[in-house]
Amino acid sequence: MSKKYQPINCHFYDELELLAIRQQSCLIQYLNEAEKMVAITAIILDFKIIDQAEFMILESGEKIRLDKLVSVDGKVLKGFC
Repeated sequence: MSKKYQPINCHFYDELELLAIRQQSCLIQYLNEAEKMVAITAIILDFKIIDQAEFMILESGEKIRLDKLVSVDGKVLKGFC
């Protein structure tokens, strides 16, 4: 069972939206379900709320829970709203 979702920093969310608008590949680092660091290069398409948690939807169809992000395009997630 996953931990309760923690909303991410609002300014960081704004940066994610900007990357989605640009439709450019970016380096995404996040913790997977086993809490292991994963680094991928992908294009962000959209954001969705699933089971009361926010997710980033990638061009590949992969979904990443926003509170599992470590950094995106060199910007590090710091703090929560």
